[in-house]
Amino acid sequence: MGVRERVDEIVAEFSDLDGREKLELLVDYANGLPPLSAAYEARKASEDRRVHECQTPVFLWTEVEQGRAHVVAEVAPEAPTVKGFVAIVAAAVNGQPATEAAAIPEDLLERLGLAEVLGILRARGLRSITARIKRGLAAAAGG
Repeated sequence: MGVRERVDEIVAEFSDLDGREKLELLVDYANGLPPLSAAYEARKASEDRRVHECQTPVFLWTEVEQGRAHVVAEVAPEAPTVKGFVAIVAAAVNGQPATEAAAIPEDLLERLGLAEVLGILRARGLRSITARIKRGLAAAAGG
């Protein structure tokens, strides 16, 4: 299953939910985002991986190993909605061919029905996260 199909599956999970239920599902995704390993904790101290466009402290690593995309992230625990969104993007991308990372739709927030639930400022930060992941994977894949 490719990135587009994974995104479509996740969008389908959100499609019939009201705003409160969407937020609950987002928190469920947040709980699935693994903590940083010791190696990434060490890298966090020496590399600027913060997504500065996002008010929430978000740190991202986009890597390609043997042509496969991998997103590693740390999101402040007090921001479960942001953490959940990052977990969704990682779930769609991880293990997929890096060249498919561009298949993450620009309108993912709207497709999930989260743009209006989360508000303009948070939506802007989440769009920045998506753009950063796409750029990082393209660069790591040599594109």
